[in-house]
Amino acid sequence: MEGALGAAGKLVGKGYIEQGCGSLQSADNAITHLIEQRRLPETGWTDLQIERLMAQLAMMDSNNFIGNVGGGEREGRIYSSLVARRHYNLAHGIGRSGDIAANQPKAAGSALMCRITEGLVLDVLRHVGCKNTKACVVLPVATGMALTLSLLYLKQENPKSNVVLWLRIDQKTCIKAPQTAGCTVVVIEPVVKGDAIQTNVETLERELERYGEDVLAVISTTSCFAPRSPDRVVKVAELCKKYSRPHVINNAYGIQIPKYMAQINSASLQGRVDMYVQSLDKNFMVPVGGSIVAGFTSDVIKGVSQVYPGRGSSTPTLDLFITLLSMGRSGLINLLDTRSEVFSYLKERLTDLAKERGERVLDTPQNLVSLGLTLTPSLYTVPASEIGSRLFLRNVTGVRVVVGDVTKTIGHVTLEGFGSHAPSCPVPYMTFAGAVGMSKGDVDVLVGKVEKLLQKCSMK
Repeated sequence: MEGALGAAGKLVGKGYIEQGCGSLQSADNAITHLIEQRRLPETGWTDLQIERLMAQLAMMDSNNFIGNVGGGEREGRIYSSLVARRHYNLAHGIGRSGDIAANQPKAAGSALMCRITEGLVLDVLRHVGCKNTKACVVLPVATGMALTLSLLYLKQENPKSNVVLWLRIDQKTCIKAPQTAGCTVVVIEPVVKGDAIQTNVETLERELERYGEDVLAVISTTSCFAPRSPDRVVKVAELCKKYSRPHVINNAYGIQIPKYMAQINSASLQGRVDMYVQSLDKNFMVPVGGSIVAGFTSDVIKGVSQVYPGRGSSTPTLDLFITLLSMGRSGLINLLDTRSEVFSYLKERLTDLAKERGERVLDTPQNLVSLGLTLTPSLYTVPASEIGSRLFLRNVTGVRVVVGDVTKTIGHVTLEGFGSHAPSCPVPYMTFAGAVGMSKGDVDVLVGKVEKLLQKCSMK
């Protein structure tokens, strides 16, 4: 490189080249610091910095070696140049046949990206509030399959145990995950206090006593749709420690809520938490397809990594790697602060709307991401479910209307009042999420459309 720069100086001028070299050196220093520290940069990198690093990592993979000839069935060959560019010429994926976190001899650049990304994620988890986290792995599967893999690891460690005590939350993935792992699901119905649906600690302890060592795991949940409250993960962890049974926390979109992360941290210190699982797209605004499994011992995360059969796609890791470098610590802090402000604003706007329409916002103070607005049947000319359908036709997505009169059978489990997290639902309602990436402008448009539709469907 020095020879090339010397030759360039003769062509352009030594002073100019030295100035340009200073810029290159700054970029190289940032890369060195990133590899050494594996922590978020204080400020986000520019696209040019990131693309330069991606090109360097790609050149370290064998499919991009100059003069390389592959003699195997899997040599990183890509037919379409569009596909190659989409993946920054990274074609080997991640992991090896026995471990999704293993390094690949033919893909040093991809492996380095994975190891750096794990460090960045660990830094994020600790920064946001779960400081006791010791290890994590980024999996090329969404949250449901990550939960399944976590349970399969626990089954390897506890082959005689097969019962999952599932603290009910009405989302199909959450119950299909243990069923896919071949587990028998025992539903722990919640308790209802006012509007809030909360953890039934007494029933959980009774079932722990009843099933004993047959319990493979207790699955609790943090982030959820109102009026479901986050589970009392500290109390659940204490019970799991008392009865020596594993505890898995479904933290699907909880990274964006520091209080939830702090509760998980406290649970790991005061009780037992084996691992907690979260989505990439819901927390970091990347395409669907990846998840994070994190835990408080390296052995557990290593075990989960080794359960995954074969290699995996590097796309979720690549997307997260680029996003975290672009975001930086300052960008992360700004996103979290903005989300909190927008959630408060959403609650304020919905409260005003509720007063105007004779409705009310459900009182669920422990739920810091989702809000519920009642839909009193006598106030409207159409059923509540029809209101939900009409919202979708008006380009309002993500809002869920719950009537509570649905009985759903998923595998061997039948749930009454499906959608409402409990067997009965006093009044229909719609839910809204104040999640990361939402703006106050989005809230204004959203509430405005809901207000117009409710007015149109009103009896008055």
